[in-house]
Amino acid sequence: QWRWELDGDWLGLLGPFTTLLGALLVLSRSPVLACLLTGGLYLVLRLFSLEPVSPQRAQHILQPRGTAARIAHRGGGHDAPENTLAAIRQAAENGATGVELDLEFSADGFPILMHDDTVDRTTDGSGSLQDLTFEEIRKFNPAAKHREAVMECMHYNLTIYFDVKGHANQAVTALKMLYLEYPRLYNTSIVCSFMPDVVYKMRDADRNIVTALTHRPWSLSHLGDGKPRFDCFWKHYLYMMMDVLLDWSLHNFLWHLCGVSAFLMQKNFISPEYVRRWSSKGVQVVAWTVNTIAEKMYYETVLQTSYITDSLVEDCDPHY
Repeated sequence: QWRWELDGDWLGLLGPFTTLLGALLVLSRSPVLACLLTGGLYLVLRLFSLEPVSPQRAQHILQPRGTAARIAHRGGGHDAPENTLAAIRQAAENGATGVELDLEFSADGFPILMHDDTVDRTTDGSGSLQDLTFEEIRKFNPAAKHREAVMECMHYNLTIYFDVKGHANQAVTALKMLYLEYPRLYNTSIVCSFMPDVVYKMRDADRNIVTALTHRPWSLSHLGDGKPRFDCFWKHYLYMMMDVLLDWSLHNFLWHLCGVSAFLMQKNFISPEYVRRWSSKGVQVVAWTVNTIAEKMYYETVLQTSYITDSLVEDCDPHY
């Protein structure tokens, strides 16, 4: 039975709804249209928003040792070959609390542990994942063995961050099977993605899975190192406008719609106030990619916030 009165969670959305109503009034100059559109969005959120897992369970997974967790990015891609069993073992030896593993798919639909959509950078082969079968990939890439990686993580009591790069339906199917095969993952893993549709479909398919949205402002228009993605003038500014809309939507509506327990944010945009803002919503912030000793001490002692790092043993440049 729906409770249509405004509870605490929905009171927190009054600000965004008011902002949206004001913007629609200015753009349309029609109070009726502005109210209808704002009310329609409210109804959509009411009807289709997914409840997150309990805060206690999320806390246990996000900070399993009761303090800020240290998550090895791509298994610890600076200290060992990224997204491999060797990286997982090295991360455990170096004191990681968990590992972040990238999930992509081969041409025949097999889940592959790989960050890029090609095999060129991380293997001795070449070609697009969309053109290579699982058997072709595994000949030159040990990271294809995702089930072995999961078992290795569980062996070392590492929390797994499954970073899904796309292919929402394939990812949901593959991960559901993985969770059924290894029920322990419900209390030792998180599914995260830059793509809200992936997170929403994952939570909708299995309400017991802990999820997180990943975000870097200006990610649609700029690469990780700050360079524009597009040379074309109009396309660059079109995507910048889309970036503004995406950022506002993620922080005001999409997190609630998807029922996430955590928000993985690029470190340059995190402050004490930012952490408090999310905490008031019952959502934990996880920073990435935190790669210097000074930064790590700040996140562990001042912000008391978990972070993802490329190296657990030395300072290094971030992997984009």
